[in-house]
Order: sequence, then C-alpha cells, then structure tokens
Amino acid sequence: MSTTTLNSDLVPQSATFASDGALSGTTISRKAVVAAVAGNALEFYDFVIYAYFAVYIGKTFFPVEGEFGSLLAAVAAFGVGFFTRPLGGALIGAFADKAGRKPAMILTVALITVGTLGLAATPGYASIGMLAPIIVVLCRLLQGFALGGEVGPATALLIEAAPPGRRGLYSSWQIASQGLAVAVGGIFGVALSLLLSPQDLAAWGWRVPFLVSLVLVPIAVYIRRDLPETHGGTKQHSGPAIVASVFRDHGKILILGVLASAAAAVASQVGNYMVTYAVQVLKLPAALSQASVLMGGVMTFAFALAGGALCDRFGRRTINLLPRLALMFLIVPLFMWLSGATGAATLLTVSAVLAALTAMFGTAGLVQVPELLPIAVRSTGLSLVYAIGTSLFGGTTQFVVTWLLAVTHNPMAPAWYVAVMCAVSTLAMWMLPESRDVDVSR
Repeated sequence: MSTTTLNSDLVPQSATFASDGALSGTTISRKAVVAAVAGNALEFYDFVIYAYFAVYIGKTFFPVEGEFGSLLAAVAAFGVGFFTRPLGGALIGAFADKAGRKPAMILTVALITVGTLGLAATPGYASIGMLAPIIVVLCRLLQGFALGGEVGPATALLIEAAPPGRRGLYSSWQIASQGLAVAVGGIFGVALSLLLSPQDLAAWGWRVPFLVSLVLVPIAVYIRRDLPETHGGTKQHSGPAIVASVFRDHGKILILGVLASAAAAVASQVGNYMVTYAVQVLKLPAALSQASVLMGGVMTFAFALAGGALCDRFGRRTINLLPRLALMFLIVPLFMWLSGATGAATLLTVSAVLAALTAMFGTAGLVQVPELLPIAVRSTGLSLVYAIGTSLFGGTTQFVVTWLLAVTHNPMAPAWYVAVMCAVSTLAMWMLPESRDVDVSR
C-alpha cells in the first residue's frame, strides 16, 4: 500500500508511521484537531439549523391546516433526514476503514453542502407547489446520509491520534464542536428575531443562516485537505465485507451501543426543540426562545470538554452513568417548574441543565464505543451505532413530542419521554465494559 503524504506542519517530529502509511505512536497537532472538528461543526450547524426554524419552514413548504399541522409536517421532514444516516454510516464508514479517515471526511463536507444549498434556494409552496416539499425532503435525505458518515471517521481519527490518557478529552471535541454549531445557530436565531419583523422572518429571514454556512464550506474543505491520516485503510476487504464483519463479530457492542445512545439522541433533540416548544406551547417571544438554543450550545461546548477530561480521570462508565441518572430524575421536575413559572430564567436554566448533562454522558459514550472496536472496523462500527441510534430515537423525537403535545395537551410530554429513554440507555450502558485502558492501535 502506498505511503500517505502528511503535511509536516501537522505532524510532530517524533511521529512514526505504520507500514500502511498511517500516523502511529504520537499525536496530531492542535491545528489538525481544529481541522477535524471544524468540518463537523459546520455539518451539524447545517443540519440542526433546520430544527431552529421549523415553524417558519413548515409554513413555507408545508401549508397544512391546523395549529400543529404545518409544524408536524416540517418536523416529519426533519426526521426523514435521520433515516438515511444508517446508509451513510455503513457506506462512508466502510469507505473510511478501507481508504482512510481523511478522504471520507472531505466527502461528507461536499455532500452536506449540496443539501444545504437546496434548502436555502428552493422556492416555497406558494411558488412551485408540491415540488417544494419534495425538494426539501430530498435535501434532508442527502444531509442525513452525509452526517451518518461524518461522526465515525472524525471520532476515530481523534481517538487514534490522542496521546495516552487523553483520548476522552480529544474525542470530546466532537461533541463540543456540535455545541459550537448549536450556539452559532442560536446567535443567528436571536439576531434575526430581533432585527426582522415576524413577517420578514417567515418570508425570507430563516434562509439567511443556511446561506451563511455556504460561504464557510470552502474553508472547511481546504483545512481538511491537510489532515494527517491515522489509518491507512486496507485493500484486503470490500466495503460490504467490513460492514458484515461489524454485525457478525461485534453485534453485542452494536446493539448495546445503539440502545445506550437513546438518551443522548432524544435529549439533544428535545434541546433543539426548545425553540419550537417555547413559541408553540409556552407562548414566549421568538428572541427569548432562540436564546435557549444559544444557552444549550454554550453548555454543550463547556460540559462536553469537562466530560471528556473527567472520563479520562475516572473512567468511561462513571461519566456515562452518573449524568444519565441525574437527567432521568431531574428532567420532569425541571419541566414542571418551567410550565408553572414560564419566563426567561426558567427557560434558560432548563435548557442549560439539559444540555450540560447530555453533553457529559454523550461524550463518554462517544469515546467508549469506538474504543471497544478494532481499528479495522472502528469507523464503520461507530458510524452504524451513531446513525442507527440517532435514526431510531433522535430522528423521531421531534415528531413524537409534537404529536404527544397535540394529543395530550400536556406540557410534561417531552420530559417524560426523555426520562424513559434515559432509563433504557442506562441499562444498556451498564452492560458495556470499561474501555479507558484499551489499546486502540490494535
């Protein structure tokens, strides 16, 4: 196999290389870590910004009658994007295990760009009729496919390049970058809500964040071109053979990993849903509702890094279980407080606690699962766990919560759903072994 060419600015002089040309035995630079997570942040920003403006997107593309009609259609289209994640996880994850982490990470940026451009430029239902929602759904499918293949290669690279005893902290930047994306989306939401009238926001203002992200795409592609490679790949097995190996040889980790991801998937989507919840259920101003997203993003960024550092010190299982149990017992009282004392302080506090606890156990889970998988299938295995978990649980969350609110008129519905998923995922996580001292070069 040919040797991979690496930028000398990104690789310390003490670096050594495996026979397949991959980086081995040391760490990548901070610049390379930034390159890895910058693309991830951009892709998650593109994906989740849809959730923040679901109310306006629903009215633009899905003119369904009733108070919750167009919103249900919009969040259903949002959920559609999750169901191509497993396909993206399988195909792009296997591509990363076969050809290397870097080419797969460049591919995902290119794919999600096409989906974002379609969402930003498609005329509304009033202009082109049924073609509008069809294009939106197709764009969501493409975005979901790209994101399904993003998390595995990026996280595998961070884990494989981390110095001894700091894999949790390095991989925590994956979740932290998602928090950064959420925070930037929240800033846009607050700014647009303050600067534009409700009519302008609904007519065209919601498109602005999508258009801004397109300007950043060339930067993400450029910096990812200089990423070092931590796994040179293999030509001995085809992509389907790699996927089959994950199901055949690592099925237990796959199943438990998917179930363990339920709490993070549901809780993070409820956090993203807080804007819609605050506007539709609590009847709060749009600017204040968008501020909850900003709060959630900031807390995700900070507590993901804290969770990574803590799981390096105390082990993966401890940080996986304790914040998960805390959220399970706190979420219902927090929503009761929010419902009974609606206002800025309660909304921001609930958003902060939800984001902080989710980021901590989400980070620990994101490092524990790939550490339990061998390097030859690590990207594929993690991609499948993440993609299947977010599809089954995260992808349906906003639709399920909206439906529960419409049917029961009970503002506690989102909280009870999070609590149940926390219980399920805690049982699954309890069955996964500790992985802090595993040799990830095997």
